[in-house]
Amino acid sequence: MATLPTLRMDNLLAALNEAEIGQHPVEVHGALVGLICGGVEQSGKAWILPLLDLMNDGKPLPPKLNVLVDELFQDAVTRLSDTDFGFSPMLPEEEESLSKRVEALSLWVQSFLTGIAIIQPKLSKASSDVREVIQDLSEIAQVEFDVEEDDESEAALIELMEFSRMAALLCYSEFGPAVEDDKPIDLGAIH
Repeated sequence: MATLPTLRMDNLLAALNEAEIGQHPVEVHGALVGLICGGVEQSGKAWILPLLDLMNDGKPLPPKLNVLVDELFQDAVTRLSDTDFGFSPMLPEEEESLSKRVEALSLWVQSFLTGIAIIQPKLSKASSDVREVIQDLSEIAQVEFDVEEDDESEAALIELMEFSRMAALLCYSEFGPAVEDDKPIDLGAIH
């Protein structure tokens, strides 16, 4: 599934900067995905108010940014509900330094956890698998940004990104709309 050109991170960053909203695109995506995976109503605009509370103190977004965020929401819903698991967190490309990508993953996970907690305030009553991945994600959110630029660190980041992706899918399968093809999601273990 190709990414819409308007969903590219640099376009979203430019629109956020233009609107003077001090959020990084990965934070916006993480919060949106958290809301979706928490079970926010996907039809209509029920998702916009909690997102506006998180990213703009409840104030409406400028039209250009609003269109981008709406497209981002629709794209995330489509990818999360894709049985071929087309979803992945919005993160910088591999050309960015490893530290920047680690920081971006941490920001994405923090925002994801905030988004899901807003929609699912009783996460303690979730399945044991979901409670466990939420705990693991909270540890990923606190990862150190200053990492060595080596193959081992790169492999560790890829593993954390994949875990975060699968954790989001697990949460979506528990809290999102019922899916006909309910296959269990195996997250593996964090090493």
